[in-house]
Amino acid sequence: MAALTELAGRWRDDLARWAIPDDILAAVTESPWTMSPALFAARADAELQKTGGPSYERAIEALPPGGTVLDVGAGAGTAGLPLAIARDGSLIAVDLSADMLDELAERAAAHGVRARCVRGRWPDAAGPDCRADVAVCKDVLYNVPELPPFLAALTSHAGRRVVIELTARHPLTPLNPLWSRLHGLRRPDRPVADDVYEIAAAMGLQPRAERWTRSTHGPYGTFGGLVEMARRRLCLPA
Repeated sequence: MAALTELAGRWRDDLARWAIPDDILAAVTESPWTMSPALFAARADAELQKTGGPSYERAIEALPPGGTVLDVGAGAGTAGLPLAIARDGSLIAVDLSADMLDELAERAAAHGVRARCVRGRWPDAAGPDCRADVAVCKDVLYNVPELPPFLAALTSHAGRRVVIELTARHPLTPLNPLWSRLHGLRRPDRPVADDVYEIAAAMGLQPRAERWTRSTHGPYGTFGGLVEMARRRLCLPA
């Protein structure tokens, strides 16, 4: 328990260091943390057109025909929707954004998938009606300061398997040299994915990790779209 407390505290503290100083935030009118529903919708559409990858494979092998998928931090359905379609199953989608869930519901209906959208923060939104055969969680954990209860709730609501996908390092790490050059600000280099593995192991969850390189980090649609996203992330004016 002492090891888990130390690991969880380090994760929480490392994430807190990603906060942007108030004087930089005060100089811009757009939140650097906001993500576009249109971008998530484009990513979901791209995944629906070309489904695959280790996360999908680990989830689909545990999902029975007609089974239920729980997608936490679902966005527009990039992780959970292809699984539900492949197994002619149903989907429970949890997300903080009503706009994201609207995008997901539209795509679920178009593919004939029974979907129930739950707006809220996990694990606060976890309830008996969120139980599923397989739980998936893609690119969410670097937004979760309190990791043990988040992982515990995923585990208790998945009958067969939990599949989590995240980048090896914080997804904003590639912008660190630009923060230094443009703002004179040194950004953190932790936490990392290995920290999640250590916390899960300390919880007794017996995790298994697979590593691979994504073929794409988009789609951003255009190079201009990528620049616009980086500009807002870096708290720069238009």
